[in-house]
Amino acid sequence: MAVYTEVPDDELARFIDEYDVGSLTSCKGIAEGVENSNFLVHTDTGAFILTLYEKRVDPKDLPFFIGLMLHLAQKGFTCPTPVEDRAGNTLKQLAGRPAALITFLEGMWIRRPTGRHCSALGAALARMHLASQDFSMTRPNALSWPSWRPLLEQCGARSNDVVLGLYDELGSELGDIERNWPEGLPAGIVHADLFPDNVFFLGDRLSGVIDFYFACTDAYAYDIAICLNAWCFEIDGSFNVTKARALLSAYQGERALEDAEYHALPLLARGSAMRFLLTRLYDWLNTPEGALVRPKDPVEYLNKLRFHRTAESVRDYGIDAA
Repeated sequence: MAVYTEVPDDELARFIDEYDVGSLTSCKGIAEGVENSNFLVHTDTGAFILTLYEKRVDPKDLPFFIGLMLHLAQKGFTCPTPVEDRAGNTLKQLAGRPAALITFLEGMWIRRPTGRHCSALGAALARMHLASQDFSMTRPNALSWPSWRPLLEQCGARSNDVVLGLYDELGSELGDIERNWPEGLPAGIVHADLFPDNVFFLGDRLSGVIDFYFACTDAYAYDIAICLNAWCFEIDGSFNVTKARALLSAYQGERALEDAEYHALPLLARGSAMRFLLTRLYDWLNTPEGALVRPKDPVEYLNKLRFHRTAESVRDYGIDAA
């Protein structure tokens, strides 16, 4: 469930009337997603997404997110575009929440990506990195490695209720990550949450990327590592090296990786697995019983973390360093 704030019909009609998008004909809540309230809005000129930004999103970050989507769209990268009202505003208020009306993106997300989907993703990710290089705004990654140990400590010994011995295992793993985290890698704007449900396809053709609300400034290779975790494991937990090779090869076709990025990739993959494991673990332990949002299983990312721990080099991901 991803509608946390209900919008009265009369307020919604007045809100839509402030745009040159025609008259409101229908509005339906969108169930997917966990951060914001999203609605599919139809007017007599077409379809739009209405997003109400909930309390977990810092209002100070919203100009960055809105500006990034506008910048990418102007560069020809296919993503939802915030719509200006008649006064030139893209960020407004509705039902007591910051709100934006955004163009509707055709397509659907793929539940079981193939190598072709992973290849399309890799190329799109590189194009996004390149298109955002001259974006003037920056945003620190609040969920980078310095935040992981405090998150583990908040979970504490209750972690062992999920998997016996988990607290000590993660503490040891974090020590290794903290000591060896790479510095000085090529960096810029990264999506930081490019899971399959944030990438739309029409058949095998990638039609666009959505949900930039974790975007931040970080190493490009870290964004790649997140995608390896999100796209290249099978339902049984096995790593699909063919999908990884397709993703990485297509990325390199658009933006060449430096040697340091190749060598850092196994550790970055461990780190990205740790990041999603810990946020899932925290939600698993702290979501009230009966809540509308069902927390995601942290054990999925524990298994991914253990796989990456065995990787000796980028060859374990299907390619050789340049």
